[in-house]
Amino acid sequence: MSDSCLFCRIARGQIPAHVVHEDEHTLAFLDIHPVRPGHVLIIPKQHYPYFEDIPQQQANHILALGQSLSRVMKALYQVERVGFVFTGIHVAHAHAHLIPMHELQDVTSTQYIAQKDLEFIMPPQPPAEQLAATATQLREALKANS
Repeated sequence: MSDSCLFCRIARGQIPAHVVHEDEHTLAFLDIHPVRPGHVLIIPKQHYPYFEDIPQQQANHILALGQSLSRVMKALYQVERVGFVFTGIHVAHAHAHLIPMHELQDVTSTQYIAQKDLEFIMPPQPPAEQLAATATQLREALKANS
């Protein structure tokens, strides 16, 4: 793990997070700037800067956890689709975003946007109590469906 990486510090418990799932190699927690309520990040606990660096077995585990969480999210948030995207844009630690999609634009590319000079902002950070309640709801639903 890296001493300066935000997600490594979260994985070590040095920075608090609203944890939805944790096992020996993986941590799933709420994004503090969610696109939609229930927006979860899944990270390998070990530091890998890029998705392709994650060992295949670990990547498969993250994908399987994402599938389980997606089933729970569909029921909890009454959505037809949950987006699953690996990124590393804001934090150079490979991580997957799991987003309950209420609108097609919840997970998209700027290539689909006709207006080219758009200004993007971070979604607002919900209050800690709201994040804690969401994490509890997802954790309990995930356990019930395991």
